[in-house]
This record gives sequence, structure tokens and C-alpha cells, in this order.
Amino acid sequence: MRLTRQLAYAGFCATIGWQTAGAQEMSRPDMGKLTATGGVSSVEGTGGGGITPWALISGYGSRDSYGANAHYTQLSTQDYTLKSYGIALGIADRVELSLANQEFTGSLAPLNALKIRQDIVGVKVRLTGDAVYDQDSWMPQIAVGALYKRNNGIGGLEGLGVTNVKQLGAKDDHGMDYYLAATKILLDQSLLLNGTVRMTKANQMGLLGFGGDKKDSYEAMLEGSVAYLINRKLAAGVEYRMKPRNLGVDNEKDYYDAFIAWFPSKNLSITAAYARLGDITVFNPKNQRGWYLSVQAGF
Repeated sequence: MRLTRQLAYAGFCATIGWQTAGAQEMSRPDMGKLTATGGVSSVEGTGGGGITPWALISGYGSRDSYGANAHYTQLSTQDYTLKSYGIALGIADRVELSLANQEFTGSLAPLNALKIRQDIVGVKVRLTGDAVYDQDSWMPQIAVGALYKRNNGIGGLEGLGVTNVKQLGAKDDHGMDYYLAATKILLDQSLLLNGTVRMTKANQMGLLGFGGDKKDSYEAMLEGSVAYLINRKLAAGVEYRMKPRNLGVDNEKDYYDAFIAWFPSKNLSITAAYARLGDITVFNPKNQRGWYLSVQAGF
């Protein structure tokens, strides 16, 4: 929690600095960033790719302004559906604050009535670098962030006597993720490169709780994204996210996706992807794969 307080304090200081630097001149968003450089909304609400955060700050506000967006995302596999919706605020291209809610449901017996909800609060602070304007340097944009997640219990399995993730072996129904992200945009090559290191104990992003009967300690998980900017409004790429394996009932697998993102304007983006999530629990040991669609609107 100490890092969370430090990030929150940094966000507060950035906000105060932004306000005192000339709030009257910056009272309206300037949409000053290049198209697509705010990223899209991940399933956890952070700015970046679909399954991993980037060092980019949400919204199109420049260092003299602010930006915000709202998103709705749905990922459907053979047997499960994950819905995510939320909002994010970017301040002075320095601080990002986000709120998201996830809803995970099943369609195959004995988990056809399954419903899990999770709330996520995020903060991200850009530490150094500029992914766009530092083209004469290999220095990436670097940001540090934290996500507080609270699982709201398990619905639909009361007949099996399961109402809480702790009954599946999880040690907690709430927890923190901490991450460090580095993002570089190579304009001449039309490439975006991102690498993220996440410290986490979350099982299936926290949908199955935190820690488990196998182990209950933070581990460093690697995540990566590569995107090719086909033109100013269209990008395609791939993502990878390493996952911990804490639970005996969940032989958790790493996540992969291949995506295409369309930015018809700075106010709207639509992302489609094909994702592989592995099997979710031993009760349904099937490799889950399916389509992902996300819509983001903002400024």
C-alpha cells in the first residue's frame, strides 16, 4: 500500500502543479497529442493495449491540458464471457487515474450460472521520457502504476456451496498489482514497442482471488506488446501476458492476443482481437479462445 500512497501523492502533486501553472489557460482539453498515442483501454481500465498497460497516459490532453475516456469491452470464448467498462482521466500527460468494473460469466455446466464481479482502481505516473517526441533517442517513455482490485464474490454456485474465492483456495478476495512499463514509438518505422513488468498475486487478473494453496507471494510477470501503425488511423499488433500459477483448481496459462485498432477520430476508437486465455479452471479444462471487441470514446 505504500507505493499506492506514493503514486496517489504524485498524482495529487501533478494536479496541483497543473492547476497553479495557469488553470485559466488550460480550462478546456486541447486534444494536443497525436492520434492513437493515448492507447486504448485495457480490460483492467488502464491505458495501453487490451491485456497489458503501456507507459502512455490515457486521453489526448497535452502537458498543458487533460483528457478522459470511457470504454466498454467484451471478450467471449467458447464457455465464458468477460465484460469490462470504466473511465480513465489523464492529467498533464503525466498522471492517469482509472476506474473499471469486470463481470465474468459462464455458459457451460456446471459453471453455466457463474457470475463474478470485480472492481479495479488504478493510478499511473509517467516518470521520464516521451514515447513520441524523443525520436532522436532510444530512451522510452517509462511509467509506474498500481491497481487495487476487489473481488465481489462468486454468484450462481450457491448450490455447490461456493460463494467466495477463498473457498477455491485463494488467500484473499482483494489485492494489489504493481507495474513498471516502458513504451517507445518509432515513427520512421511505424512501430510501437512496449514492455511491462508486473508484480502480482492475482489469479486470472483477480477474478479468482489473490494468492493460493500453491503459493502466496508476489512474482514478477513479464508482458509485452508490438504494434505496427498501418496509417494514422489504423494499427495492428500482438500482445503477451505472463500469468502466475497459485491455485490448485486453476492451472493458469499465459494470455496472448492479436489485435487491430481503428481510430476514426480522436474521440473514438474500436479494437478487435483474437485472444487465447488457456483453461480457466480444472472444472472445465478446455483451452479458452475467442473474440475481443472494445469501444472507447473520449477526448
